[in-house]
Amino acid sequence: MTIKAALAGIAVFHLEDSLVWYERLLGRPPDRRPMATVAEWHFAGGGGLQIFEDSERGGTSSVTLVDTDIDERMDELKKQGISIRSTSNLAIARICIIGDPDGNQIVFAESNNRHRAVA
Repeated sequence: MTIKAALAGIAVFHLEDSLVWYERLLGRPPDRRPMATVAEWHFAGGGGLQIFEDSERGGTSSVTLVDTDIDERMDELKKQGISIRSTSNLAIARICIIGDPDGNQIVFAESNNRHRAVA
């Protein structure tokens, strides 16, 4: 048995409200709506992001999205009016952390190419 991919999940309080925000953040509508309370985006480099409605766990998720240009990402976030919680320049990666309207944490990471842990 071999794991072929990963799908990161984010619990939100109201899917339809969150869809508007995530579509703006990701620049497109979801690739799939496998259930009425689930939306999925798939990425060219592999993996995907799933948001799902869960009134008990909404706002408690954290996900890291690997990006190719953190400076460009931060400029785009500012243009969209999305507040940046924090940024870091670590040995392995540069990161930018934001929160969605429900309080979930979204980390954008760009590899510093000195290590291979963040591809």
